[in-house]
Amino acid sequence: MRHGHGHRKLNRTSEHRKAMFQNMINSLIKHEQIKTTVPKAKELKPIIDKVITIGKKNTLASKKILFSKLQDKSSVTKLTTILSKRYEKRNGGYSRVVKSGFRFGDNAPTAYIELVDKDFNAKGQDSGPVQKKADNKNEQESKNPVVESKDTKLTKK
Repeated sequence: MRHGHGHRKLNRTSEHRKAMFQNMINSLIKHEQIKTTVPKAKELKPIIDKVITIGKKNTLASKKILFSKLQDKSSVTKLTTILSKRYEKRNGGYSRVVKSGFRFGDNAPTAYIELVDKDFNAKGQDSGPVQKKADNKNEQESKNPVVESKDTKLTKK
């Protein structure tokens, strides 16, 4: 029997769990709402609440602790500037889990985990590296427009 043996293993190794929760925390800080399965959301809730509590102190030591946990400078700055001011009068309960039905493929129960008093404009804020590459490509095309002449066109013979 596993009485009193900590948290869910989620069918992953400890390194995989640690990396998965680190990525989920960074996504939750960036977008302020993510959709995941119910067991993952229930395990993530106390972790994100503790991270926000550390971020509320806004000292150099707390920033170093946060960076060691998150490995993302933008998440640490958002925590220590925006979220710490938003939750300065709240003593806990910075996130909530809202169940949202079942996933289509494997019928797994899904849920949204979101920050309380979230910014609705933060959802989908970053569209990822694919968008950045496309923007860079458009900028290069606008700088060097390709002019086709009649001589360069291929003709079918």
